[in-house]
Amino acid sequence: MNAFLQMLRGLGPMRLAAIAGVGISVLGFFIYLMSRVAAPQMELLYGDLDLADSKQIIERLTTEKVPYELRKDGTEVWVPKDRKLDLRVRMAEQALPSGGRMAGYELFDKQDAFGTTSFQQNMTMVRAMEGELAKTIRSIDKVKAARVHLVLPKREAFSRDTQEPSASVILKMQGNQRLEKGQVLAIQHLIAAAVPKMKPSRISIVDDKGTLLAKGFENNQDYLAQTAEEMRLNYEARMVKTIEDLLERSLGPGRVRAEVTVEMDMSRAVTTEESFDPETKVVRSQVTINEGEQSQDTEPTPVTVQQNLPDPNASANGNLRSSSKSSKNQETVNYEISKKTKNTVREIGEVRKVSAAVLVDGVREKSADGKQTTYRDRTPEEMAQIEALVKSAIGFSKDREDQVKVASMAFYKGEELDQIEDPGEFIFGMRRDFVEKIASNLGLSIVAILFLLLVLRPLISRAIESMQGQVGPDGRRLLTAEGGGMPQLTGPGAVALAAPGLGEEEEVIADELIDIDKVEGRVKASSIRKIGEIVEKHPEEALSIIRSWLYQES
Repeated sequence: MNAFLQMLRGLGPMRLAAIAGVGISVLGFFIYLMSRVAAPQMELLYGDLDLADSKQIIERLTTEKVPYELRKDGTEVWVPKDRKLDLRVRMAEQALPSGGRMAGYELFDKQDAFGTTSFQQNMTMVRAMEGELAKTIRSIDKVKAARVHLVLPKREAFSRDTQEPSASVILKMQGNQRLEKGQVLAIQHLIAAAVPKMKPSRISIVDDKGTLLAKGFENNQDYLAQTAEEMRLNYEARMVKTIEDLLERSLGPGRVRAEVTVEMDMSRAVTTEESFDPETKVVRSQVTINEGEQSQDTEPTPVTVQQNLPDPNASANGNLRSSSKSSKNQETVNYEISKKTKNTVREIGEVRKVSAAVLVDGVREKSADGKQTTYRDRTPEEMAQIEALVKSAIGFSKDREDQVKVASMAFYKGEELDQIEDPGEFIFGMRRDFVEKIASNLGLSIVAILFLLLVLRPLISRAIESMQGQVGPDGRRLLTAEGGGMPQLTGPGAVALAAPGLGEEEEVIADELIDIDKVEGRVKASSIRKIGEIVEKHPEEALSIIRSWLYQES
């Protein structure tokens, strides 16, 4: 025990402080490493939260005594992996996170049935409809939150004027994502179908950046104009996609760029045509009338005296007679002429002209050794084939004076020609979080090993070499000399130099003990041998140097 205390006392305060500091650092590092390994694996419970939702979730976790971590300024809450699903179910029971959602039909659950006026009931109904619509819109991809305002005018009594309902919607998007035109139009029709007598043209939509996505129009003409413009843009985008998809199958991904411009007739026309064919006739009706008439009149003889006288020339009848006879035939025939009536309605969006510009990359060929790549333009035969494919894809028509231009040019070298797939959730067939945990623990282990080899091991080696020194009668440390027959420094109780006539014990002390109180650093055996050789060759110079060391102040 005394020898150990003497050894510690001989190390000096600086070395003791360094050893103590290193020991405390190593102990703290291993405590941190063990706590990191033993800590439960944390996973994301909810992300991109509002501060109000984070506060409510933290209060719930604190009540249930569940460890958690807050990251990204409190917008993310991390919990142990084995408790994540259970906690999500429990949070759903409390309607967390709310995400700024508006209350829906659950408002009626909290409403008192007694003492509620009709105005309050109407307002609650409007709020419930707004909340339900906001929930439905929030379920759309890219939409983080939504707020809906409905204006449902009430018709006044004895009023002939009616006002149409309208709506305004504000959307909060996820990150920098934006809705497409089709998705915005879908939201308009969704609200119009849910609210009675509401038209899509009466719905305005704005995003969180203040960008007007859909405008509520005062009349249908403006709405039709916007619809026509969207129709043109969609037609152009569809043609571009058709051309690029068709050519990329042969030329390769990213080696085709196409632009299509379409001229459309945005006017709506209704045409009615009636045509008659006189050559084709059909008897529609026929009327025939036959009339006949026959009459005979007799004129009587007047009564006179002369009538009583016989007249030999008198007729036998004694009366004058007259007769008449007539007939009439009438036929009426009605014919139906063939008539054709044609109603033609030409809706907006008739294509008048299509212009397409297609740019294709040239051919890059590698040399035989595969080190150099040469570029060349495509041949006229290849360009003709590509142009024919483009014309077929867009429905080329000479009557419309359509135009198609195809050019072959070298694409910019910095452009990534091949599509790189995202790494996804798996790396080397394992889940990303599992790989990240292994990499983290492996990194900590490597740091610990390097710390032991590069920092702690040299310090321990120095301490062990220091403890190997012997202690003289006055408490000074003495180091055993490896070479014999050379002068050695000794402690006060030992012989300074070995000489003939000295006792055997004194010779051993003189040969084996070297005083190293004034020697700083670590002395290697090879260095001692070299110093011994120098002393043997130059004894006088070595003796003078050693004497100068002895008189130096510590």
